[in-house]
Amino acid sequence: MNLPNKLTLTRICLVPLLIVFIELHTFWCSILALIIFCLASITDLIDGQIARRSNTVTPLGIFLDPLADKLLISAVFICFVDIDILGIPAWMVIAIISREFIITGLRSIAAVKNVIIPADKAGKFKTTSQIFVIILVLLILIIQQYFLKFYGITPKLIITFDGGSYRTLALVLQNTPYWATLAATIMTIYSGVHYIWKHRELLKDNA
Repeated sequence: MNLPNKLTLTRICLVPLLIVFIELHTFWCSILALIIFCLASITDLIDGQIARRSNTVTPLGIFLDPLADKLLISAVFICFVDIDILGIPAWMVIAIISREFIITGLRSIAAVKNVIIPADKAGKFKTTSQIFVIILVLLILIIQQYFLKFYGITPKLIITFDGGSYRTLALVLQNTPYWATLAATIMTIYSGVHYIWKHRELLKDNA
């Protein structure tokens, strides 16, 4: 097995560990989750580049790379829904994951017809925005858990009892995960619609 595929498999293997650390809901575990996610994202950036530069692109790598991305992104967003202090609604995550299922189905149709569907700019920007949002939300989660661990307070408590600058910080901490995830959801939906429209001929032929 070549190096790019090993990096991709490493990213897949990091997913269960990442889920465990996020679900433990502690300050230090969230820091470890952020580190693991960043490491996994780095492997996503370099495995494809290494494969292309060394001319070691394989069918296994073509299959595993998008699978690893979907597992990583979907797993983290699902975990976020389970964390009440983030306030991320399930419908956003359902929309994000549904897009991946739909595009995977479209790729399956293309494969049957021996048509290669390359990644486009909208899809790449979608993935980049999702990674950025996840890192941002994890950072906010760490800050929230810091206040809870060392001061015993939550952003909601600060908003209720503090009328000064801390109230602004608390509002940012409380509301940013929702709006950041909403932005990623909109970008994800747009990229999915764009992808389907761009390759609509595949669906017409199979109607």
